[in-house]
Amino acid sequence: QVQLAESGGGLVQPGGSLRLSCVASGSIFGINAMGWSRQRPGKERELVATVPNGGSAHVADSVKGRFTITRDNAKNTVWLQMNNLKPDDSAVYYCNANIKVALTISYDFWGQGTQVTVSS
Repeated sequence: QVQLAESGGGLVQPGGSLRLSCVASGSIFGINAMGWSRQRPGKERELVATVPNGGSAHVADSVKGRFTITRDNAKNTVWLQMNNLKPDDSAVYYCNANIKVALTISYDFWGQGTQVTVSS
């Protein structure tokens, strides 16, 4: 089984920073893309940032210049550094990864989500 475990969410004031972490564990042959999505209250889940296994990361326009995604393949870990947070960034943030469970078999996996609340 493969699991994604997120951490780092919480309550922060506007203008503050948080760093989310996500670690993949289990029967992992390899990891393709990793990323973060979020679901704000009353809205559908949206992609925030992705990073392939090699190549350039992609960050949504709504968070560009404020959020940075990085990964460490040796640690099966992806991070989302969030700076200059705004109340509109309040959401449940989900980690996702496309993981190889065998040489030619890959599946998408999701974490359980971590709450980020930006409020004074």
